[in-house]
Amino acid sequence: MRESIGSTWLLGLVVAFILIFASFLSLSLNYSKSFKLKNEILSIIEKYEGVQETSINIINNYLTYNSYNTVHTCKTGEYGVSSLNSPELKYVESNDKTRYLYCIKKQKSQSSSANANQFKYEVKLFFNFKLPVIGDLLTFDIKGSTLEMTNPIDDLTWQ
Repeated sequence: MRESIGSTWLLGLVVAFILIFASFLSLSLNYSKSFKLKNEILSIIEKYEGVQETSINIINNYLTYNSYNTVHTCKTGEYGVSSLNSPELKYVESNDKTRYLYCIKKQKSQSSSANANQFKYEVKLFFNFKLPVIGDLLTFDIKGSTLEMTNPIDDLTWQ
């Protein structure tokens, strides 16, 4: 009887370590995929010198190709994309609870240069903490910003 109780405890310990390992592996894979997607979006915005219909179409096609589908809410003052099928950016109001695929924010550059028309874009993507049996537990943000751009091509307001 003593051996059966001891082996049950050991089996529970093994299952717990497997669950911890699987959750760590899932978290690191989802984070690295989202980080790669965020960097590519920043590169596209820098290449096209701003956020416009062409760059949004390319970003949406890239995210569709990479099977990105994580949604979350954006903060007030950001622009959100709720569908990868249209190049529409929606300005997020104060009480907007719509879930977006990614968020873009135009910011005035903090540099000390004399040029007053320098802006940066902040991009926010999301990734889920998924476990194989349990499913989605948490959603995290990944933020990044572009290099400074002088007179970017867009109609976005800045914060």
